[in-house]
Amino acid sequence: MSRLRILGVLRRFGHDHSGVAGAEMALILPMLLVLMFGGFEAGAYFWTEHKVIKGLRDGARFAARQPFAGCTAPTGARLTQIQNLTRTGRLTGGTPKVSGWSNSDVTVTVSCVARDTNGFSGSGLYKAQTSGAPHVTVSTRIAYPSLFQTLGFDTTGVVVQASANAAVTGA
Repeated sequence: MSRLRILGVLRRFGHDHSGVAGAEMALILPMLLVLMFGGFEAGAYFWTEHKVIKGLRDGARFAARQPFAGCTAPTGARLTQIQNLTRTGRLTGGTPKVSGWSNSDVTVTVSCVARDTNGFSGSGLYKAQTSGAPHVTVSTRIAYPSLFQTLGFDTTGVVVQASANAAVTGA
């Protein structure tokens, strides 16, 4: 090949733009997919966290209206009702708000705030409580049901963890 002919081929190759869009798409597509699916996953995580927190608040408010003997945690049917309400929004079971969320994942504890003669626990509702003002805490720690897990990614260890506290006002 002559030197002029080689230069002509190179000149035409330099001015040919027929594959540029495809090359740019091939370079940018992986980043776009990561951003898109990352946005979906973040949204799903925040939605799951919102459902868990809302359930815990409902459970803590319900538990706080139950009668307590001092600072002992509820047991038996009352504990099961609190756990069911937290997970499903119903006292008697139902479908959990988050898949895989079971009663054993919901913990209910009661603690007493020491009596204070000048503060809230020394008068009013808690005046007769010698052990102080009882507070109930409902907490959970559950595995996050990831969208990426269905695509084959290892998301074990990703959890949703929260707790809610309410002052006991039950009889």
